[in-house]
Amino acid sequence: MARRPRRSMSQINVVPYIDVMLVLLVIFMVATPMMQQGVVNLPTMGKSDQINASPLRVEIAADGLLKLVDEKNKGDTRTLADANALVVAVQEKLAAEPERPVVIGADKSVRYELVMNAMDALKKANVARVGLQVQAK
Repeated sequence: MARRPRRSMSQINVVPYIDVMLVLLVIFMVATPMMQQGVVNLPTMGKSDQINASPLRVEIAADGLLKLVDEKNKGDTRTLADANALVVAVQEKLAAEPERPVVIGADKSVRYELVMNAMDALKKANVARVGLQVQAK
């Protein structure tokens, strides 16, 4: 029996290397979002030079009912049907003091769309100072 001489194998099996690289790729794809830390720079509010005028408050109840509260006139409260009635009432109040601020406060369960509709209506009516009321925790 004659033996054949062995030839050296000149090919490399790359399938295991591809498997390892795919596993490493998945590990890096999962780990990278966890390494990023989100930092949000919020604006700060300085002290105002103006005298704090008591603002007009627009309150939006859980059922979407609009109320205009004027603390300057002993808590005068008006219930309003919609944003157009709100604009008319605010313009009446701001006739004497056009720079008086208007603050919108809403119940936690109110759709944000109602808040934005009220704010948009006031801005379109050229009310100078419109803001949102927040509650500190």
